[in-house]
Amino acid sequence: MKLKLIKTEEEYQKSLKRLEKIFHAKKGSKEQEELEVLVLLIEKYEEETVGEFPSPDPIEAIKFKMEQMEMTQKDLGELIGLKSRASEILSRKRPMSINIIRKLSTALSIPAEILIQPYKTA
Repeated sequence: MKLKLIKTEEEYQKSLKRLEKIFHAKKGSKEQEELEVLVLLIEKYEEETVGEFPSPDPIEAIKFKMEQMEMTQKDLGELIGLKSRASEILSRKRPMSINIIRKLSTALSIPAEILIQPYKTA
């Protein structure tokens, strides 16, 4: 794909399709270099047309990563130390402590900036 600034919705959609196609390119390959540049071009277009995306809800981010990693609530409980604590956090009955945020950020590769966002608790 010839890389250039994305200026139209059609070019944007084509770029997204190409990104999907080469998303798992091997490091050091030409496709991986293309991927890196394409991501920058897509981000620039999105910033100019949509603006910044709001930060995701911390609990939804955890649930999403758990699903991606095929983790259960029991697995999360083992990660943070208590199964009951995992249940309370996921059901929004208890806010996360800074220690739990650190553990989850590292283990689930979720930026701490997302996890420290305020969220509704029950």
